Amino acid sequence: MSAQFPEYFALFGIAPRFAIDPEQLTRAYREVLSQVHPDRFAGAGPAERRAAMQLASHANEAFEVLRSDVRRASYLCGRQGLVVDGPGAVPLPPEFLERQMQWHEDLDAARAARDASRIDRLRGEVARQRAGRLEQVAQAIDEKSDYPAAAAAVRALMFLDKLGGDIDRAATLCSDALGTEK
Repeated sequence: MSAQFPEYFALFGIAPRFAIDPEQLTRAYREVLSQVHPDRFAGAGPAERRAAMQLASHANEAFEVLRSDVRRASYLCGRQGLVVDGPGAVPLPPEFLERQMQWHEDLDAARAARDASRIDRLRGEVARQRAGRLEQVAQAIDEKSDYPAAAAAVRALMFLDKLGGDIDRAATLCSDALGTEK
């Protein structure tokens, strides 16, 4: 394992898979943290305190990555040498890129019209798309070991998550605007 991809799953005694039990992860995290928490080393020497701090920091980072579907999938793809985000990232299919543009246009139009029902429909469509992509990731990684397909689905998830945030902000602005018009 390269320094870029430290082993997070082994730290918690969990098999490196996309589908994990969140409760098992949380229990394992708490157990590891209880063993390496810096407070346990308050009376130790500076080197031991520093090591405990580093181990606790590593456990925190590992937990944050593994508890997020998108970050966990990206991490698993990265371990296979695939870049999910940034330069050299796995490309998205042209039809998804076209659909991205359409979603943005739909959101812009709904926002401009302050059309809350249209924003809600778009939110529902994006949520369904996200659920489908999560299923693709799970199948690609856990069933097929098809990491290029998983990486493309993760990139799509990243976009859908960003769009979901944009939709939420538009819905808030729309409801705030409607509230001030009453």
